[in-house]
Amino acid sequence: MQSAAAIGLIRPCAARPILKSPSPGAARLPASRVALRLSAAAPRARLVAAAGLGRIGLVPASPEQEKRSGGLVAAAAAGKAAPGEEAGEESGAALAKTLQLGVFFGLWYLFNIYFNIYNKQVLKVFPYPINITTVQFAVGTTISLFMWATGILKRPKISGAQLLAILPLAIVHTMGNLFTNMSLGKVAVSFTHTIKAMEPFFSVLLSAMFLGELPTPWVVLSLLPIVGGVALASISEASFNWAGFLSAMASNVTFQSRNVLSKKLMLKKEASLDNINLFSIITVMSFFLLAPVTLLTEGVKVTPTFLQSAGLNLQQVYTRSLIAAFCFHAYQQVSYMILARVSPVTHSVGNCVKRVVVIVTSVLFFKTPVSPINSIGTAIALAGVFLYSQLKRLQPKPKAA
Repeated sequence: MQSAAAIGLIRPCAARPILKSPSPGAARLPASRVALRLSAAAPRARLVAAAGLGRIGLVPASPEQEKRSGGLVAAAAAGKAAPGEEAGEESGAALAKTLQLGVFFGLWYLFNIYFNIYNKQVLKVFPYPINITTVQFAVGTTISLFMWATGILKRPKISGAQLLAILPLAIVHTMGNLFTNMSLGKVAVSFTHTIKAMEPFFSVLLSAMFLGELPTPWVVLSLLPIVGGVALASISEASFNWAGFLSAMASNVTFQSRNVLSKKLMLKKEASLDNINLFSIITVMSFFLLAPVTLLTEGVKVTPTFLQSAGLNLQQVYTRSLIAAFCFHAYQQVSYMILARVSPVTHSVGNCVKRVVVIVTSVLFFKTPVSPINSIGTAIALAGVFLYSQLKRLQPKPKAA
């Protein structure tokens, strides 16, 4: 009878070298050690087959396959993914961070738009900016206490000395937001934000005066279009009045003073006192600082009795005031969250774009009359802010003392 190989059922295998029997003098391995060697080799062969590096079965691997399988074994032993998997995980993580940052920027702009619109609507019928600002700090205080109580935000451990150091920041923070509301109550939202584009000018001025940080000539030159653009927009602004203009300027001075004080007084802070916690503490302190001022100046005007006697829609005023107060706290908190993830220059550019978005949105919503000269002046000022933020990145950092 013919063999299976002869009739073609089985292909003849290539001749393999026959292992020579050990010489009589050679020591024989114990059976147990032979079994251990075979069992150790089996997983490696299975790994080669599973990875698609050889045929199914205990097939000897080529040198290239040995190298690749060795890399897989080393990665598995170290608890790491293969190089291709690591690259995929890194790209996925980078995409997730980019999407998260995009969401934060979107929320920052959205909260700011809603704050300005609802705040302006309330201030038009309820011209009491101190009351409005106190309500906004009260809502912010409630949100901060809720986040600490529920553990959403880690409750900071703060000393009395730190509270004293934060007090000047809370004072200028209170004044800055109060002056902003005073300006929004007197002039158009777009004009208030055009004036607030001069923040870089006061930042450079105050940093040079109190921190000794001298700007480069290029940074100084970038301030010229900012100042010129604001001046051009102010001349042609239909809603211009000195009370609104000076309030917005005072807001610039106080907010930039806050930034200078932050650098000067808060260089050494505990790890638990991050930017968001610092902002929350300042918000709580601002409420307690402004509440007695409200009583001594305007008095409490947000009561139902007063609003009804003034002929105002109680539900509308309360709803819009609370929405504006929530957005007021939310957009500032999201701003700090963004600052913790990007560089100050990127944050500054984002703030410049945010100001453009707010100006355009408010003009469209309130149908604010804008002359061509006013538009040109606003555009020049905002372009100067963008140029300033780019040149600021090239300015050498001051050496630590």
